[in-house]
Amino acid sequence: MQQKVELARIRDFGEIISDTFSFIKQNFKPLIKYFFTFCGIFILGGVISASLLQLKMVGTMSSISSGTYNRQYRPSIFNFLGIEYVFTIVFALLGFTTMLVTILSYIALYKAKNSQIPTTEEMWGYIKYYFLRVLGTSILLNLLIGVALLFCVIPGLYLAPIFALVLPIMVMENASFNYSFNRSFLLIKENWWVTFGSLVVIWIIFYACMMVITIPATIINSMSLILHWSFSKPAAVITAILQHLCQIFTILPITTLCLCYFNLSESKDGTSLLDKINKMGTTNPDTNLPAEEY
Repeated sequence: MQQKVELARIRDFGEIISDTFSFIKQNFKPLIKYFFTFCGIFILGGVISASLLQLKMVGTMSSISSGTYNRQYRPSIFNFLGIEYVFTIVFALLGFTTMLVTILSYIALYKAKNSQIPTTEEMWGYIKYYFLRVLGTSILLNLLIGVALLFCVIPGLYLAPIFALVLPIMVMENASFNYSFNRSFLLIKENWWVTFGSLVVIWIIFYACMMVITIPATIINSMSLILHWSFSKPAAVITAILQHLCQIFTILPITTLCLCYFNLSESKDGTSLLDKINKMGTTNPDTNLPAEEY
């Protein structure tokens, strides 16, 4: 039987990436189960709103190209997007926040339960508790990153991995925003490149996985729109569905982010090693093996 991935330990760049896939492989079924259990409603809402948006754009482009639109019609951003776009953005924000909270809660509970799969009730308790905190923190951090990128790209790139650690700290340590914000700077000190490199590589893998699935559908959708193929509307709906189902790949970067946090935390604090020392001689290992007889 393959040994379970130990979350709280020091890792180098290669181990962070490899353990990301090992952890997901070992916990694939419960991760998928909880992903669709708690994020499914927002994925469904996103699919519906994105499909309506795609259909609206297909209809608008068709009417413009065929010359059948009203003479008073003036193409504008709102004509192309409208309320459907607003709902798409809202569901995307709520969906991504739920994904973040779900995966972070799973990993936090998995560690707290000594590598045991958390129950649905435990997951729901964590998600209810952290959802609004993570939502507000995500919006604030994205605004700060946006401002940093607006004025100069380099400060934005520098702050990105630091700000990314705020949410794992908040959930894993049940901490406030101020504590998590300050601790993220403390943890990443002298380890910025390892964290940045790990996140860049896993995001490249993430986008590669998404493109393999979505690019063919997007090409067909674009060609059907340009050439006025009869299945342009079904193609638009299929594209929206595939784009939202591909959000399941967000498990990859969130898991890597957690492993980066554990790596930095152990490098600074060594809490896992101290726990092992304190437990020596006080507990018996649970090996699921029968007791020895003499």
